[in-house]
Amino acid sequence: MVCCPYSYFRSQRAGLNNQTLIAAKGPPVQRKPLKHRDYEVDLTTRLGKTQVVTPIAPLNQQAGYFCSVCECVVKDSANYLDHINGKKHQRALGMSMRVERASLEQVQQRFENLKKRKDPGTFTEKDLDDGILKQQQEEEERKKQKREEKIKEEKAVKEEVEVDPDVAAMMGFGGLDMEEVPAMHPLAVL
Repeated sequence: MVCCPYSYFRSQRAGLNNQTLIAAKGPPVQRKPLKHRDYEVDLTTRLGKTQVVTPIAPLNQQAGYFCSVCECVVKDSANYLDHINGKKHQRALGMSMRVERASLEQVQQRFENLKKRKDPGTFTEKDLDDGILKQQQEEEERKKQKREEKIKEEKAVKEEVEVDPDVAAMMGFGGLDMEEVPAMHPLAVL
């Protein structure tokens, strides 16, 4: 069966029929089912880096993320992740987009492995209490440091406000104490 009339006429003109067209394509390629990556995707190596972009640079040195499998450059990390999880890249790796069906035994074995990895005996209530106490001590230490910094800042401000008594007398401030001045201000809140 021909999908459109023009392809039928073209094939007739070339002296081919449908069976020879199908045979020319060859048998369908068997691809492996999709599997998870066994390597870590590194997106942070180029983070915060400045790079001069030139049009004559090789693909792997251009700005963005270079895929050595597909020999293409993707401009940002989100699109790079989409690319390596996409159909074109997976096909280039020889995988189909279908996932292998797991048998009951495989699922049960996976659950057993996860249970063994969890190891419930390593974490107790005492560990939780110790963690809470440690966190409270760190919080108190931070508060203490903040109080000390605030006291230092207040001392620095007081030292800046202190004026030489001769200069204060010459300017007419001779009889006032500098700590009383803010309280005497007409807009001061009592």
